[in-house]
Amino acid sequence: MLSPEQVQQRLTQHGPNQLPAAARRPVWLRFALQFHNPLIYVLLAAGLTTLALGSYVDAGVILGVVLINAIIGHIQEGKAERALDAVRSMLAARANVWRNGQRQHIDASELVPGDVVLLESGDKVPADVRLIRAKNLRVVEAVLTGESAPVEKQLDPVAADVAMGDRTCMAFSGTIVAYGQAQAVVVATGVGTEIGRIGQLVGEVHSLATPLTRRLDQFARQITLFILGVSVLTLLYGRFVMDMPLMELFLAIVGLAVAAIPEGMPAVVTIVLAIGTRVMASNQAIIRRLPAVETLGSVSVICSDKTGTLTRNEMTAVRVVLPAQTLTVSGTGYAPEGGFSDGVQAVAAASHPGLQRLAQAALLCNDARLQHQPDTGTWQLHGDPTEGALLALAYKAGLDATTAQQQWPRVDAIPFESERQFMVTLHHDHAGQHFVLIKGAPERVLALCTHQPEQQPLALAYWTAAVASAAGQGQRVLALARCPWPAQRTDINLGDITPRFELLGLVGIIDPPRDEAIAAVAECQGAGIRVKMITGDHAITAAAIGRQLGLRAERTLTGDEIERLGDAELERHVQDTDIFARAAPEHKLRLIAALQRQGHLVAMTGDGINDSPALKTADIGVAMGKNGTDAARESSDLVLTDDNFATIARAVREGRVVFDNIKKSLMHMLPTNGGEAGVILLAILAGLPLPVTAGQILWVNTVTSVTLALSLAFERAEPGVMQLAPRPTTEPIITRALALRVLFVIALMVATTFGVFQWEIARGQGLDYARTAAVNMIVVCELFYLFNVRHFTQHALRWETLTGNRIALTVGAILVLLQLLFTYAAPMQQLFRSEGLDALSWGVILGGGVLVFLAVEAEKAVLRRRHIQRI
Repeated sequence: MLSPEQVQQRLTQHGPNQLPAAARRPVWLRFALQFHNPLIYVLLAAGLTTLALGSYVDAGVILGVVLINAIIGHIQEGKAERALDAVRSMLAARANVWRNGQRQHIDASELVPGDVVLLESGDKVPADVRLIRAKNLRVVEAVLTGESAPVEKQLDPVAADVAMGDRTCMAFSGTIVAYGQAQAVVVATGVGTEIGRIGQLVGEVHSLATPLTRRLDQFARQITLFILGVSVLTLLYGRFVMDMPLMELFLAIVGLAVAAIPEGMPAVVTIVLAIGTRVMASNQAIIRRLPAVETLGSVSVICSDKTGTLTRNEMTAVRVVLPAQTLTVSGTGYAPEGGFSDGVQAVAAASHPGLQRLAQAALLCNDARLQHQPDTGTWQLHGDPTEGALLALAYKAGLDATTAQQQWPRVDAIPFESERQFMVTLHHDHAGQHFVLIKGAPERVLALCTHQPEQQPLALAYWTAAVASAAGQGQRVLALARCPWPAQRTDINLGDITPRFELLGLVGIIDPPRDEAIAAVAECQGAGIRVKMITGDHAITAAAIGRQLGLRAERTLTGDEIERLGDAELERHVQDTDIFARAAPEHKLRLIAALQRQGHLVAMTGDGINDSPALKTADIGVAMGKNGTDAARESSDLVLTDDNFATIARAVREGRVVFDNIKKSLMHMLPTNGGEAGVILLAILAGLPLPVTAGQILWVNTVTSVTLALSLAFERAEPGVMQLAPRPTTEPIITRALALRVLFVIALMVATTFGVFQWEIARGQGLDYARTAAVNMIVVCELFYLFNVRHFTQHALRWETLTGNRIALTVGAILVLLQLLFTYAAPMQQLFRSEGLDALSWGVILGGGVLVFLAVEAEKAVLRRRHIQRI
């Protein structure tokens, strides 16, 4: 025991038992850095340009979008700090210690190495400790290892290099004592603990840019350089070749730049992401960062924790081995719903004597309790998860706990202890008959059995093979037995437990996979997404669950093997392995890094603090919202409120829809800007009057560029969206096929707009009249083209083109009304120098729109013949 002087000395040497606060950047710097982005530079330039041209409303919209994006980024920037705060919250607040010869209740932050702490059921372990005394100690370590069953602890030392889940002589900070008592000496505090090490990993991991932000950054740089280059060349050409007046040329160049800059793109992208976020939220998936919506659509590998994510985190009896047959148990979790089958037909539990005797033993030799929650319709376990599984088994066999305990009350008991590996209870009925029940590890119970029902000799080979078979499928096996007891004895001692028992049978227990997770894994695999299980559980258990989920279970890589592999070797193994067991947080980081080096976009799911570093370093972290820890949620990009892996598959589908809709919006927006810029550029190069003015360009951009493109945010999924492979992470946002489509439509818009302008001039109309016709030609082309864009390559010559997106129809009707006001309303005519058009002009303009629509449909037909489904 430590004296006060020793405590103070060690507290000075090792520091308090808490994690240090993370160093944080000043608030103003975090906010200023939100503007350090090429796309933001383009937006600021567009806003200042429109402001200089006097379009205050348009400038306000553009600059407002910049400010909103900066605020959102600023809020999300603190994710790492919040994750560390959540890790710190996992530490215990108080601790019971022996100091200076007496028991003291102190603040856990005051613990030092060498302190002797006292642990009992329900306590949170306050530091990393080595056990010096233990009685029936079982600790829930799921937050660190992912193993759902409580770990039985003992005093014998283990090798220093074994996995955390196998260090049975240790208890770790942040874990929960499920059962028993112990004394232990503190060996590590604060950052020196396992939980502290994970906290440091969380702090060291840097969030990666999403594919969308990378693509948009690349596109913004490219379009900025392109616009600057074209503007400079046009200025030189106009000044030195065409000898245009400098001020006139400058205004034309400004109009060219305003036309070419897609200032509505960030607004459209943000709104599309927000709509996707709303849809996902209605499907139990909460997005914490907007770009994560699109990231899901590009995921090529999902690395999932096992416990609570792919499985229910509820131990379930799935097999009953009786002397003459083996039964399969249906139903999962602690709800007493399900039945028994012999593999061919259902078995009536009530009329099966052997099953009834085993179920009676499972119910009576048990300290757990199941309680029904009427408000949620669920069953809550109070006690050990394994005993909860046995209770649910007994309920499925038709027994009732209250009735059974009244009919066969308990007289005495020998509690479970890890050295003995069994529990014994003594009961009697109301006719004076006494009997003893025992349950425990098969090897210990079998050694105490001399026979099986009906006084048959014990078929040891049969039972041993049954144990091996169940264990080979990842099941935890318990044996149950009974023997008569003298009526005059009302107690039982350890010395009475001798070979005299009748073996009733075996029960195989496992944390089963969710049914919906099995279907979701298959759907992800059908979409070209690899699913990999990374767990802290045993390799055999992980392989058994993986096999049921449809993963490749022939090869399982353990944490020890990962330790011995170099990065290059690990990359080779990770490609062909789906199941990784006994994995520590560092192993998860290495696995994710290996997959990312191979070009994969990686999603990581998890619920424990041990998953936090991996959730943060993955391209998208997916945390469990119901049973997950705060640390996991704060490190994630996506939170599943139903803790259901199947929700990830739905989220991936929605992510693909969001990305497709962003592509469609850009596919509509870019030809609009390019067509306007092309018209001005062609006029400058030809030395002709501009077909549209800068003010008219801003009008078109305001009423069409954002509104029409925005209507595409409400598009439904393309057919077969989950049958296509994920988009490569290296694929630019403007693919070759998309660029060709954009250039083709630009050429059509320039030709029709310039053609209408020149035709109006040729038939004697004034410059303002011709420009009005040209503006309306641009708008009509965009409106007709909108219905081409609703599908990448599918044809639009069907009724669904008009009815499939009511938002597009509504926006189109509003646009027609606005253009009529632009053309005929006197205030608009004064502002934009427009004039009313005659019927002949409208006929030519509508004809040009139809021509553009049919030309794009012809190009889509070519793509279909080349079997191209998306661009």
